[in-house]
Amino acid sequence: MNTPTPSAPSGTGPGLRRVAVLGGGPGGLYTARLLKRARPGWEVDLYEEHHPEDTFGFGVGMSSATQRNLGQSDPDTLREILDVARHGYGSRLHARSGAARLDGRDQLAIARATLLRILHRHAEKSGVTMHIGRVDDHRSIDADVVVAADGAGSPTRRALADELGASVHQGRQLYLWCGTDFALPDALFAPVHTGFGTFTTHAYPYAEDRSTFLVETDEQTWRAAGLDVAAEQTPPGGSDETSIAYLQDIFAEELQGHRLLGNRTRWTRFRTVRCERWHAGNVVLVGDAAHTAHYSIGSGTKLAMEDAIALCEALTAHEIRDGQALTEVFERYQTQRSSSVERLQGLADRSQLWWESYVRRLDMSPEQLVMSFVSRAGNVPLEVFAERTPEIVGPALQDYAGEPAPADTPVVSWVLDQPLHTDGRTFDRRVLGPADLTDGCIVTLTSDVADTWGAEASALVAECSLLLSRGTAGIRLTGPPTRAAVLRRLDLAERLRLELTDVDALIVVDGPEELLTDLAAGLVSGRTDLISLQKESTS
Repeated sequence: MNTPTPSAPSGTGPGLRRVAVLGGGPGGLYTARLLKRARPGWEVDLYEEHHPEDTFGFGVGMSSATQRNLGQSDPDTLREILDVARHGYGSRLHARSGAARLDGRDQLAIARATLLRILHRHAEKSGVTMHIGRVDDHRSIDADVVVAADGAGSPTRRALADELGASVHQGRQLYLWCGTDFALPDALFAPVHTGFGTFTTHAYPYAEDRSTFLVETDEQTWRAAGLDVAAEQTPPGGSDETSIAYLQDIFAEELQGHRLLGNRTRWTRFRTVRCERWHAGNVVLVGDAAHTAHYSIGSGTKLAMEDAIALCEALTAHEIRDGQALTEVFERYQTQRSSSVERLQGLADRSQLWWESYVRRLDMSPEQLVMSFVSRAGNVPLEVFAERTPEIVGPALQDYAGEPAPADTPVVSWVLDQPLHTDGRTFDRRVLGPADLTDGCIVTLTSDVADTWGAEASALVAECSLLLSRGTAGIRLTGPPTRAAVLRRLDLAERLRLELTDVDALIVVDGPEELLTDLAAGLVSGRTDLISLQKESTS
């Protein structure tokens, strides 16, 4: 439907005076709090169906960068969050042969209900008028600005889908959110193998006596275990008690005798939301209503609260006297936030694909699996990770090269300079030169596949399998020289290495010299055997 462009904002006197916020999650509450604190004379009303005590979900994480941003915008609220949050736990990632631990000194998690109570109290303290138990449509509210903070399933976004250019992409895996009644010592990423298939947990502590315990699996395993039937029998608004009991049984060792807790817990698939425009008329979106990022990078609360900060700054920077000025404010808000959001969504997309294929990597050593995990989103440079966690990178480098890396050696150069011995050839280093490609034994394919495990990638894997069965010694993947494209090639190369195990094939990834750090990380984490250098610039 079409939403009219607003006329001059109404209210007492010229300029914007009345703001309505739809949704009482972190993004909505924080937007309302910041706006009312910055403009005490404005009428700020918040509409939320559920009371903060009735929230579904368990714990939420908050990065150190988000903590800094909140501290600059609202130190009082941050101080109260820090007082009750769980700090400093590490992460333990399991392979088949054991586990490796990552330090987590900057980790912070808090009960979602506790966070909402804090934000609700601070919003009320600022003078926000709360309408709890009401579900209002953006079309029925008389306000100068309507902030849609109504979540990933946003009714507002659905109603304005055409104007917003909204899209929703559904993931392959099924997952459900549970909790448990004890605090895990560390975040836990662990598989459990059953006769039906593998279930994987993402779990972390968020209070002295509570942990989040998310479980995911593939559809084939889910159906084989009969959990699709359990899902169909779960009443609306209820928890899938059959699945919870089953998962409590198979994760008994990880739960250490404790129980799994449900809270409207049911199987679902992650929905990645994107909008070309975050506003239409006098309506503007924040948080999950505008964009979502996969739970494996723990950024939903971060994005929502940082949206709130940016929107408040945009709305209060200048007097807004008409609809055109309001549109310009919304555009500035989106421009300020979009690059950060798009970057995080890109990281999240790669992380989601990694977790959807996690069980294929379980035969790696724990340290190499951690290398693959940390580099999955392209967010942590190899040199930085090596400096921070030598206890992980050292063994991973030894797995890669067959010998330890000398101390104080530049890690990227050392990785590239290691020889590779195969049944048919020996390479002095992991960087192919032009002469290595002239004999025709390595076939070059151009690709830029966004979904490593989708149909297009599967067709390319089949093509590579056919080439290798006919005597081709290796496959070299080339394509655009941009960083995003190179990271996608590394992911596709990894799939080739994971699936084409019945032939002795070399996998090569092409990329520009400016991205040697990413290419070296791909070598150490087992994504590719060799690399070659493109002449084109990444610019």
